[in-house]
Order: sequence, then C-alpha cells, then structure tokens
Amino acid sequence: MIIITGTDGFIAKHFINEITDPFISVTKENAYEFLRTFDEWNKVSLIIHQGAISSTTEKNIYSLHHYNVAFTLQLFEYALMYEIPIKYASSASVYGNTKGQINPLNHYAITKLQIDYFVQENLHRFPLIQGFRYFNVYGEGEDHKGDQASPVSKFTKQIKETGKIKLFEGSENFYRDFVYVKDVVDVVLYNDAPSGIYDLGTGSPISFKDVADLVAKKEGGEIELIPFPDHLKGKYQTYTCADMEGVDYKFKTVQEYLMLN
Repeated sequence: MIIITGTDGFIAKHFINEITDPFISVTKENAYEFLRTFDEWNKVSLIIHQGAISSTTEKNIYSLHHYNVAFTLQLFEYALMYEIPIKYASSASVYGNTKGQINPLNHYAITKLQIDYFVQENLHRFPLIQGFRYFNVYGEGEDHKGDQASPVSKFTKQIKETGKIKLFEGSENFYRDFVYVKDVVDVVLYNDAPSGIYDLGTGSPISFKDVADLVAKKEGGEIELIPFPDHLKGKYQTYTCADMEGVDYKFKTVQEYLMLN
C-alpha cells in the first residue's frame, strides 16, 4: 500500500495515474484527521509526499507552518517508526535567484528549506528518503491553479480565451527551468539513487518571453506587455536552473511539449 499526499493537487494526480499499487489518498483538508485515525502503517510500502500550501505569495506563516512543516514532520515520524521509504516534494524556490546556493525569497520557500534541513540531519535514520527540489513543473491538469499555473499552461489558456498573452515587462530577462510533469513522475518513481535531496529540472532554462513567443506562434495570438507587479518585487525568482550532473534522462522540452499538444 502507498500513501500519496496532496491528491487534490496537480502533480500528485499524475502520480495516481501512474502507480498501479493500492493507495491511500490524503488531501490538505483531511491531513491531520488521517494522522489521527490511520492505523495500518505496517502495511505501507512507500510514502509519496506531495501535499503542501504551494503558493509563493502566501503570507499566512501559521498556515504554511501548519501544513508544510508540522504535518510533514509528523508524517515523517510515522515513517521512521515503521521504516517506510519516503519520496517527497521540495522546491527550487529554496535557491532564490542563485544557482545552487540557498537563498529563499518567500515564506513558502522557507518552509521547504526547514524540511530539507531536517532530512539532511536525519538521513541515517530512514531506510530511504529522497527529496526532489522541483523546478517549474508544467503539463496537463493545471487549469485550476490560476496565477500559480506555469507560464506554459497560463499563456496557452490566456491566448485561447482572449487571443492575447499578458507578459510582464522585462520577461526576456526571466529564465526558468521548465520540467514536464510526467518526466517528474518518472524520475521520482523509477530512480535507484540513495537517500538525499536532488534537483529535478532539465538543466536548460529558457526565458518567459521565449515561452510566450512559442505559445503565440502555435496559437496565432498576440503578446501584450504589462507592468511588473509591485507585490512581486524582491520576491520573484528571475533565474532557475537545476544541477543535473550525472542524471541520465531524456527530458521533454517546452518546444516538444507544445508541438505535441
């Protein structure tokens, strides 16, 4: 039996589509009730922990800590008690605008970093624990995410609905490492790496403007430049790039994804 958290979210739903073993679904709404009532830990073979408040603009630090830190640590304690392997979602947001250096820019990133630090200090206690610092994940099933959807999906939705993409001024300088959600699932489920915390991106960032140009060319729409929002200044990652040294995997590019969909 597998436990999957965050099953009301975009990425966890793709894990559900892939696995064939029986699983227990845990959402944010029933997270703590699950911990209080579940009593079959001895039957669990793997925990896939994807649940979190993932908004990078969330300012309620109490809610962020409640779900992203406290719940995660309690879940991990059960895993330690019953020697259950864990694969969990961290985030490239811990790097801020640096490459490979820790510099979180928002409260969400700080909560992810707190868990990573706990894991690093306790690796030896787990039979297997792998944290994956997801970069900018995109793919099918993002429509419900609104402003938190990837630019790949958000731009496509905008142009289909209005004929225009709203693009922040200066987006030719904003580079992100976009990684296809089904590649994320494959790497997480089917790797043979030891316990540790790993980057999960492509290692080949492209600019937001390039993504907008690709979508506009495919859908036949226009790009409208809009001012960069004040509330994102100083809290916005302008560059992300995964360290994929030693990773032997053929990731789908944004260009390939748009041509095939």
